[in-house]
Amino acid sequence: MAAGFFISKSVGIVAIVLGLGAVATIIALSVVYAQEKNKVTDTATAGPTTATTHTTTAAPNEPWNRWRLPTTLKPEYYEVTLQPYLTPDENNKYIFKGNSSVVFICTQATDLILIHSNKLTYTMQGSFHASLEAVNGSDAPPIKKTWLETPTQYLVVQLESPLQENQLYRLFSIFTGELADDLAGFYRSEYVDESGKTKVVATTQMQAADARKAFPCFDEPAMKANFTVTLIHPSNHSAISNMPVASTQEWMHEKDWNITKFQTTPKMSTYLLAFIVSQFDYVQNTSEDVLIRIWGRPTAIAEGQGDYALQVTGPILNFFERHYDTPYPLPKSDQVGLPDFNAGAMENWGLVTYRENSLLFDNAYSSIGNKERVVTVIAHELAHQWFGNLVTLRWWNDLWLNEGFASYVEYLGADSAEPSWNIKDLMVLNEVYTVMATDALSTSHPLSFREDEINTPAQISEVFDSIAYSKGASVLRMLSDFLTEDVFKQGLQSYLHTFAYGNTVYTDLWRYLQEAVARNNVSLPATISDIMDTWTLQMGFPVVSVNTLTGAINQKHFLLDPNSVVDRPSIFNYTWIVPVTWMTRDTTGDRYWLTKASATNNKFKVSGSWLLLNLNVSGYFRVNYDQENWDQLLKQLSTNHQAIPVINRAQIIDDAFNLARAKYVNVTLALSTTRFLRQETEYMPWEAALNNLHYFQLMFDRSEVFGVMTKYIKQQVTPLFNYYKDITNNWANLTSGLMDQYNEINAISTACSYGVEECHNLSTQYFLQWKEDPNRNPIPPNLRSSIYCSIVATGGEEAWDFLWKKFQEATVVSEADKLRTALSCSPHPWILNRYLQYTLDPKKIRKQDATATINSIASNVVGQPLAWDFIRGNWKTLFSQYGGGSFSFSRLILSVTQRFSTEFELQQLEQFKADNQDVGFGSGTRALEQALERTRANINWVKENQQMVLEWFQKEVPSASQLGQGTSWRGLN
Repeated sequence: MAAGFFISKSVGIVAIVLGLGAVATIIALSVVYAQEKNKVTDTATAGPTTATTHTTTAAPNEPWNRWRLPTTLKPEYYEVTLQPYLTPDENNKYIFKGNSSVVFICTQATDLILIHSNKLTYTMQGSFHASLEAVNGSDAPPIKKTWLETPTQYLVVQLESPLQENQLYRLFSIFTGELADDLAGFYRSEYVDESGKTKVVATTQMQAADARKAFPCFDEPAMKANFTVTLIHPSNHSAISNMPVASTQEWMHEKDWNITKFQTTPKMSTYLLAFIVSQFDYVQNTSEDVLIRIWGRPTAIAEGQGDYALQVTGPILNFFERHYDTPYPLPKSDQVGLPDFNAGAMENWGLVTYRENSLLFDNAYSSIGNKERVVTVIAHELAHQWFGNLVTLRWWNDLWLNEGFASYVEYLGADSAEPSWNIKDLMVLNEVYTVMATDALSTSHPLSFREDEINTPAQISEVFDSIAYSKGASVLRMLSDFLTEDVFKQGLQSYLHTFAYGNTVYTDLWRYLQEAVARNNVSLPATISDIMDTWTLQMGFPVVSVNTLTGAINQKHFLLDPNSVVDRPSIFNYTWIVPVTWMTRDTTGDRYWLTKASATNNKFKVSGSWLLLNLNVSGYFRVNYDQENWDQLLKQLSTNHQAIPVINRAQIIDDAFNLARAKYVNVTLALSTTRFLRQETEYMPWEAALNNLHYFQLMFDRSEVFGVMTKYIKQQVTPLFNYYKDITNNWANLTSGLMDQYNEINAISTACSYGVEECHNLSTQYFLQWKEDPNRNPIPPNLRSSIYCSIVATGGEEAWDFLWKKFQEATVVSEADKLRTALSCSPHPWILNRYLQYTLDPKKIRKQDATATINSIASNVVGQPLAWDFIRGNWKTLFSQYGGGSFSFSRLILSVTQRFSTEFELQQLEQFKADNQDVGFGSGTRALEQALERTRANINWVKENQQMVLEWFQKEVPSASQLGQGTSWRGLN
């Protein structure tokens, strides 16, 4: 599953908030890494023949009071028939009716059947919720009692006598469920067509534990089975599922309904099952006998919004077939853009579902960031069709390998479709540095959990976080780098061939990679298991420090707050087996392995030159140097920055700023790494600098520091703004390449947000042109996020109302996203408070977008205290109504607390925690602890650094201003 709105997979949207004094912020769309499921307990009604849910009061050690299924039964084959009703019933509820049978084998004699069921109401068969028969014609034990165990989500069937070992049985049930709009299980999505009519889509999201909301099933990933799905649906609607249609015919029981039966699936997990009933259209082609279809709202498909996805899907499938040395396992690949969808996308086998903004692309409205989003999310989900779907991890404690792997190879798949973009380089910014911010906290957690640590649906949801996705991707990238990609692929291919249609644990991959290492005589300091255990079984990462005068090198657990206490023990005592690549001004050396806390390497002694460790940031660690080497690197950047590889220019900035926060180096050293940006036109160093200066903005935009900081950044960015103004012929032409277009966006957004007058004039001019002809938007798609935000920030109520109207009219979701985010840029509290209230009204802001909207408002220095008050005042409502199916509480807590840096704010946060213990925090529980830790660290950092930072900016501004605003860097690159 792609993380929602993929934060680490940046949409490339940078929005700016402008107020008095050119207050700036950079707003990223939020990331959903977790989805604790909806806690509403209403069950759908299905007439007088249904039974009421009730709960037993049995002792806690009874099997039905445990979260994990017993291993006594194993499913073989399901037949599931479902009929969604796309109009409300007499109680104004949308429902679906269904029946299912599951054939299972008894592996150990037992008189108990436990099968997952959640929010389903059953039609009683005699006195029981289900019926049982033996498959071979012999007698099944009579049923003694059945009931629904609501807390642990089971249908419990007690038998008069035990089932026989190795015997097959069939359990049959008839049920009704609610087709709710909770984005979980079998749910309802809606959109308004071009005639103004509301259309209802019945669709699914089973991961992680919601297949049980659609039909009773053994809902654990290791319980693989074959599925035959049948959908009864209105005859003017299409029905699709994981497999191609086997047959469609009129339903004899009711006019204008069809019954569509699908081919039986291969053995697969319940969480990958999917089915959709809609009036969507599609575009299609074939790739090596695989049918590819891109589905969406008819208007969107007619406008060509599915064409780009169709263009890249075949090449990406072909790439992964080669990469895995395994044919695509299914006859077709359907990809569907849904109006309402909680995550970014979901890798259902053969029927991948997406948020519209992750699948649909419109050249007239969508930016280069939208395009990158589409190709990387498609690559992520298609990577899962083998790694995750064909071979599946046994339990959710190993989720990091499933999602981390897809988050790594999505860049390889996207690179195969867009080879000119150099997109693989973006992993450093999008994954490595993004997740290090969390992993440098003492409240982080290891990649791998013990199986017994993850039991409940809420615990499973909490595992879907940035550590699983982005740290998983980062350490797998490091592993592939030190093995070489060819050796990594050999081991991967053997693993997939061995375990096809089965389940594994993460150590199985290490075993097959180790065999590839032996075959290729790769020299390593230890086994893959021993090396990787240091990265997966303990949290965090090291800072590697080197002294170029002595050659001494050491490692230490890197913590952003050096005063924080690490309570979690590590069997490795927080040391890692670290692969260190390196270069000097004159040479590139062989990989060096740091296997203990400290060592000496004479090759690291350099005199009169500089040493650079961790080339292209292939390793998951930070680097610190002696002061002399730092000075040499800064000197190189100021004289000829291109002598240092572009990724490492970004690394020098990012490491220095983070080392300063952790008190390894002085904050003035970190700030000094930004001086050379006057000559820099590459995206990655600029992005690293802006990301880190954003922390300074968050800490200081309510203090005097921000005034002089604004002047410094304005002077640094003006040459970049002029550079892009020149090469685009005054913004008329598109720059070539992904990175160039991204840095053009940086130039515009930073210049506007920090008050470069020419940028303000540009946004004002665009707005005036647009108002004169509202049906013709003059703003280039790449610049819209930045310009829209500037318009809202400077244009008052009139501008806000104009863009709100455009948001309501928007038919392209990527355009709606840009407008929705920009509306949070207002400097007026009353407008922002009104906008916060809109997030509680699904008719104004879709449930799936509510979190991102609140996060955007919180990113605004004016909106942050309003959002914090809103969250505190509405927490119980938000949590009870939305549960977690549509609100990412972890991201919400992070966003509203990111500016906290005073004792008063810390007290408020502690009070918020105390006040809501009874309500709970769901998937945000760990995020709340991390927010408390970050706030304490921020308080100390501001106290210690505010005066120094103020003085540094004051010294720099006069020298920076000598450049003047007319400087241009034409031809410098």
